[in-house]
Amino acid sequence: MNNTDPRIEKHSLGEVKVPADRLWGAQTQRSWEHFSISKDLIPLEMITTYAVLKKAAANANHAGEGLDGQRHHLIVRVCNEILADQHHDMFPLHVWMTDSGTQFNMNVMKSSRTVVASL
Repeated sequence: MNNTDPRIEKHSLGEVKVPADRLWGAQTQRSWEHFSISKDLIPLEMITTYAVLKKAAANANHAGEGLDGQRHHLIVRVCNEILADQHHDMFPLHVWMTDSGTQFNMNVMKSSRTVVASL
């Protein structure tokens, strides 16, 4: 596979093609395809706030022995990268999505997992 070939991601609605150079998964791709109805993207403040939240959750789960050291280290590393203004182009979602925010939460989770998996 080269960078122009899409990869196949799967979730409860089935398979979806995601550009190979993107870190997001199926939920983000579907949201981007179906809810790109404006130029109003998720604010950078939301992205960094979620990075702080995910980092705190990783720290708490590691301290409670619910997350192993390797995963903890990698999640914290990715969160720190996001907080250092990296990967912001991996959050393409618009504020006009379903009201639960699930797509945005999954965007943060999948982007983090993809970065971790590529290390």
